Amino acid sequence: MSLLTAIHNYGRMIKFSHTIFALPFALSAATIAFRNYPFSWTQLLWIVMAMVGARSAAMGFNRIVDARWDAQNPRTAKREIPSGVISVGQAWAFVALSSALLIFSAFELNGLCFALSPLALAIVFFYSLTKRFTSLAHIFLGIALGVAPLGAWLAITGTWDSTILFMSLGVLTWVAGFDIIYACQDFDFDSRANLFSIPRKFGLS
Repeated sequence: MSLLTAIHNYGRMIKFSHTIFALPFALSAATIAFRNYPFSWTQLLWIVMAMVGARSAAMGFNRIVDARWDAQNPRTAKREIPSGVISVGQAWAFVALSSALLIFSAFELNGLCFALSPLALAIVFFYSLTKRFTSLAHIFLGIALGVAPLGAWLAITGTWDSTILFMSLGVLTWVAGFDIIYACQDFDFDSRANLFSIPRKFGLS
């Protein structure tokens, strides 16, 4: 496998384009913080690296723990792990490297971010397990993305401010909303596999 092919396969596995899509959540919070704190390209760089690491680790973990169901669902059967393009061992190595990128980036930002980096990983990993036991899995996905503005705020300021929670709450509800719509396409499969979602609980209509 060539390097370019490997980059393409791993990028497709984690939907890297969605990582770029998620960056404005963090960068918007950083922009607000820079109104009262000195601007720093270095801080911006490590915020971006932390975002890439966190989301890549989260998506890799999601693909690993969902591989069993992905293989059975016609919509997802051609994903990289079920189709054999990427092995489970390779995916775990990718998750470990991505997690290390987040932790190192947090270390470069400040002590508070570094101390909270394991919690950030726990939050983004936990989402992937929630559809096994709760219909509120969409809310947990919203939380996983909603911590991005809060993380960027702490990276710039190093302090807690409840004001940024309004942005995090906005991200949470928006993400949960579109994930509910997204889950409608798996209504039949989720019902057969006994997986939980709001569409399955309340019906498509």
